[in-house]
Amino acid sequence: MLGSRFICMAFAAGLALQPPMITRLCLLTALLLGAHTGAAATRIAPDTFFIVGEATPNHQPDGNSIIIAAPQGLIVFDTGRHQDHSQAILDFARAQHRPIAAIINSHWHLDHVGGNPRLRTEFPDLKVYASTAIDAARAGFLADYRAQLMTEIARAAKDPGAQESMRTEVALIDAGAALGPTDVIAKSARLSIAGRPLQLNLETHAVTAGDVWVFDPKTRVLLAGDLVTLPAPFFETACPARWRDSLASLEKAPFVRLVPGHGAPMQRKEFAVYRKAFSQLLDCAAGNAEKADCVEGWINDAAVLLPSSKDVSYARTLIDYYIDNYLRNTSERIRKFCSD
Repeated sequence: MLGSRFICMAFAAGLALQPPMITRLCLLTALLLGAHTGAAATRIAPDTFFIVGEATPNHQPDGNSIIIAAPQGLIVFDTGRHQDHSQAILDFARAQHRPIAAIINSHWHLDHVGGNPRLRTEFPDLKVYASTAIDAARAGFLADYRAQLMTEIARAAKDPGAQESMRTEVALIDAGAALGPTDVIAKSARLSIAGRPLQLNLETHAVTAGDVWVFDPKTRVLLAGDLVTLPAPFFETACPARWRDSLASLEKAPFVRLVPGHGAPMQRKEFAVYRKAFSQLLDCAAGNAEKADCVEGWINDAAVLLPSSKDVSYARTLIDYYIDNYLRNTSERIRKFCSD
């Protein structure tokens, strides 16, 4: 029970649909842990700036954000979830005296699109580039999550703080179309966004039904979204086998630096470690090895990407959970998702 409580609100989507008791524990612990602190933007390449997100136990996560300075304004790749994260993006734009011209969303998880409504309010003319996968998520996954939140709000009648946190999450879901694209990415293509040539690539049924990753030929920086996450891959809405194929697609891009959806930017050799560790995890889980051996296999294979004991501990908990609930007990939902 404690392991599941640590995991379920720290997923990249922050939306894992667990048995009712586990879900209740998740909501009543994670949503009460106070404000997140928005990080300042740091330069990682010419005209390219990084705002670190968060994926830690007992916290609703924010994904990483990347800001690219383009001739016609700023391009923001993923907008986080919490107000302090979107505030960090707005503070950067104001300090640069430049408008936000465009958002590119890697996928529909709330920790990657949650800042969209606020940025669109501040800059009404900006364009949002993303797949249409959020449409099905709003009718299915997000609708289910909203229903769970409403149930928990009623149960938390004696805890106004918990209720307020959950109402904030409901309001985010209720933003509806403001979370989604103005310009749909239906296939991989080279586009000029705000005057900056970028390669936008679409992967279907990998982490979600539609994942967009970006390669900037000028800086050779690749923005991976949740196709790469640390301290472990997040499998809640994923088709693991097709995700493995998508990592092979990333490998073909001539990048020198890759920015994951969660975790620190990495070089090619570090991505090679991640890709190999991911593949070996799937192979181990598909075989007859003891679960503990598969867990420790990830820890050992990804060791150079897990710099702290906290990362190792959290990764061990996550992988243990995923093997039991996703990799060795494939639900009908996952089977359908992989076959679509």
